Formats: sequence, structure tokens, C-alpha cells
Amino acid sequence: MDQAKRGVVLTICAGAFTLMAISNFAKPLRYGPTIGFVLLGTRLSGIANDIVGPLFGLFLLAYAFGIWRMKRYALPMGYAYAAYVILNLIMYNAKNGGMHELPLLGAIAYIVVAVGVSSGAAILLSLRRAELS
Repeated sequence: MDQAKRGVVLTICAGAFTLMAISNFAKPLRYGPTIGFVLLGTRLSGIANDIVGPLFGLFLLAYAFGIWRMKRYALPMGYAYAAYVILNLIMYNAKNGGMHELPLLGAIAYIVVAVGVSSGAAILLSLRRAELS
């Protein structure tokens, strides 16, 4: 499926999810003190981070490929990922009393982009359901 049929926004989303997958594959490298996969509001470390980060990377890579190829399986993945992002943000903020790593405007921007891209991709796939193969 070429970009014209997929559309610019879904093409960008597929690229963004691919970049996030690469980031998750790199989680075991521990390249910073606040770098670790966040699962249900808890920043993982050690072996849990080494396993869960790349597993989520595989999920995101499959999701990005599904968007790129306009595959039907991408739709439930999109719903699941959007729900996970929202739940993860709520739980992280509840457990940690906010996003102290970022200034307020940075935290707001992060939340808007995270929820907007994850939910937006799922919504766009829903609107284009008939075009999915």
C-alpha cells in the first residue's frame, strides 16, 4: 500500500511508532538514570526492564508495520495501545505525584502528544476500517 492510500498522518504515525520501538529495544542499554520502561506506572529496572522493553518494542514494530501496510490487525492493536498509554500516564502520575522529570509545560506537552498520537492513530484506523486488508 502506498502512502497516498495510507495518508500522510498514518504514515507519520507508523514512523513514530517505529522510532518508539527502537527506543524500547534500547531500554536494556541503560543509557541514563531515568531511562527504563514504564509499565503500569512503574519504571522498570534490571531484568524486568531488559525483557519488557524489547517485548513492547516488538509490539510497536508489529503495530507500525500493520499501519504501514493498512492491515486489519492494526486496529485492535491501536485500541489496546491507546488504552495502555492513557492508563500508564494516569498510574505513573498517581504513583509518583506527577511527572517531576519535566517542567509543567513539558509534562503537559508530553501528555497531549502521547495521548493524541496513540488515540489519533486508533481513531484514524477506525475511520478507514473498510480500507484495511
